[in-house]
Amino acid sequence: MPTEKQNVFIGEPGKVIIYADNRETSEQLNNILRKRCELRMAQLEVADYLLSERVAVERKKSSDFLQSMIDGRLFKQLSNMKENFEISIMIIEGEELFDENRKIHPNAIRGALASIAVDYNIPIIWTKSALETAEQLFMIAKREQLDEKRSIAIRGKRRVLSPNQEQEFLIAGLPGISTVNTKRLLKHFGSPEKVFAAPESELMKVEGIGEIMAKRIRTILRKKYEKSILED
Repeated sequence: MPTEKQNVFIGEPGKVIIYADNRETSEQLNNILRKRCELRMAQLEVADYLLSERVAVERKKSSDFLQSMIDGRLFKQLSNMKENFEISIMIIEGEELFDENRKIHPNAIRGALASIAVDYNIPIIWTKSALETAEQLFMIAKREQLDEKRSIAIRGKRRVLSPNQEQEFLIAGLPGISTVNTKRLLKHFGSPEKVFAAPESELMKVEGIGEIMAKRIRTILRKKYEKSILED
């Protein structure tokens, strides 16, 4: 249930309200939504679209989905949604995910999709265009707000995490680490500090952590931080 620190709105009878992040969302998609509902732009801490007090959506075009796999954004964003909303949804827009010209192996993509569906328990909805995405967002929001009589809320701050959840969040930031492997690492080593200090040979003793993943973990932990050219 929303707290007093959340901004809660009940729409006009028959009126659907959708919140969109004003930094990340598609203007083309938003223009379509404006013709179907009341679209409110806001700086959202989590997700691209809020459809009710309990439903959040992360929407990615095929190219952005792949890039977010490479740079590590994908599972951090999904973890944030899971921590803040009862129901999280992933929308992938476009039909180029398995394009032969991509440099990402199809099995790596399938592995990421499997992790989203199985480890994170987040449903994936596929759409072909911004129009289809808008129609899907509107339909879910309409179902939530008009049929189920749920309010639409912007959460003022994230839910306070327990120490265990904070430890899991730390480990989940390592490259390629799913929720399941996060828990396995913590159970095996006992603390994030010991996970970060473990050599490859010890990491490989954990179920689900093979040689390649162990090398990736150690590489990212040892690598010297390089200042971005965009920083002062």
